[in-house]
Amino acid sequence: MKHPGELSGGFQVRLNLAKVLLADYNMLLLDEPNNYLDITSIRWLEKFLNAWPGELMLVTHDRSFMDKVVTHTLAIHRRKVKKIEGDTGKLYDQIALEEETYEKTRINDERRRKEIENFIAKFRASARLQGLVESRKKTLAKMGRKEKLEKLPSLDFAFAYKPFHGKYVLIIDGLTFGYEPARPLIRDFGLSIGARDRVFIIGPNGKGKTTFLKLLAGRLEPQAGTAVSPMAVTTGYFEQTNVQSLVPQNTVLAEIQNADVSIEPAKARFLAGMMMFEDDNALKKISVLSGGEKSRVLLAKLIASPVNLLLLDEPTNHLDMDSSDALLAALDEFDGAVIMVTHNEMFLDALAERLIVFQDDGLSVFEGTYERFLEKVGWSTERDRPRSRPDETLPAPAAAPPLGRRELRKLRSEIVAEKSKVLRPIEQKMNTLEKTIEKTEADIARMTREIVEASQSRESGKIVELSKSLHQSRCDLDAYFEDLEPLLQEYEFKRAEFDRRLGGLEASEKNASS
Repeated sequence: MKHPGELSGGFQVRLNLAKVLLADYNMLLLDEPNNYLDITSIRWLEKFLNAWPGELMLVTHDRSFMDKVVTHTLAIHRRKVKKIEGDTGKLYDQIALEEETYEKTRINDERRRKEIENFIAKFRASARLQGLVESRKKTLAKMGRKEKLEKLPSLDFAFAYKPFHGKYVLIIDGLTFGYEPARPLIRDFGLSIGARDRVFIIGPNGKGKTTFLKLLAGRLEPQAGTAVSPMAVTTGYFEQTNVQSLVPQNTVLAEIQNADVSIEPAKARFLAGMMMFEDDNALKKISVLSGGEKSRVLLAKLIASPVNLLLLDEPTNHLDMDSSDALLAALDEFDGAVIMVTHNEMFLDALAERLIVFQDDGLSVFEGTYERFLEKVGWSTERDRPRSRPDETLPAPAAAPPLGRRELRKLRSEIVAEKSKVLRPIEQKMNTLEKTIEKTEADIARMTREIVEASQSRESGKIVELSKSLHQSRCDLDAYFEDLEPLLQEYEFKRAEFDRRLGGLEASEKNASS
């Protein structure tokens, strides 16, 4: 029996939820309940909440966790509250569609307003067209004006890459370490990290993930073995506790400049702006920043100098949802190698290609994606079998036999043929719509000229007829653009998927030829 104060943070959350369940509540209000939980505790919490029979309101910055638990999503956007049925992906898609529609309508309204104003200005003095002029004035008064949507601050950055032409950025050989020499956390571990590898370190808290990353970064000395990088490798290291290294009285700008003495003030300002510290916000003192803002300062310091190996220890802690999305995109586009400790399954699903797994008091490598790991191995706490022995390692997945050059060429031809078969009908529909749009725009321009000419010759009947046709053509044009938009999105999505498949095949062909 243990006192509750002796339990880890994850088990304290479980204890509190058990108390809630026993109290027979019918509604839960949870404020970031997965903060500081390890990956197995988060997965347990997901199952607990999905089985909860009552109502649930949840605040969290973890998209993966949220999407697995909620039925409806509520967001504060542009100082308004918006609620939809569905997950965050559906919410973002709906917001994007609504804002695109709003902006398109605003542009059309402004164009229509300018045309009406030009007509009024041109024919104000014409006695014969006073009726039309007055009608236009009334239309103008009823129209109102849509304000242009202000640009929302967003995190948009990329890690600077230092070119590296070697095969491996880090070679780990016989690595052994333990705070108690008789009980090593890591024993005789070896692995070679390729120049563009995406390696994720996963496992429950307290097993040695952060310690392992510190060994790779050279912050701790191993008891035995080595972790060595070639001279041309430059490492960027993000550590959970690095926020404590920020000087409270320094400004954001000063901290970024401290990351690299050669950095120019203009570049430091630029990096601060990328991290949403624009203008006077760059002069804020570290002491007044929130946890998320301090994490953004650390990221700014990390991108101040080019690197070709990133060592990241739970960088999403304290980041909000948009900042986490920006970090994921930046890691995906980084040309170097990434070794990262995380409990965030969205990052694991999107980026992981190799896993270093701490489980059952052992350490092993899984060559494959996180989804494949869950299918083939999984977490021991979720298995319907006894835990493995302390010295038992994870079983290695069966490797599929590599394809030869002939098979790879055949597969490439099949993918290219499928790509053409899928994309060509969409292209044909888009081309047809684009030609229709061009013709309609030409008709609108022609009718606009004819209205001017009819006005000069005072042909009021023709003006009315042309105005009706012009209005109908503009309505048709808007409809054509609305039909074109989903086709463009479908085309880009499917083309990107084929490009991804072909890119993976290209890498296999290079390996086959080497």
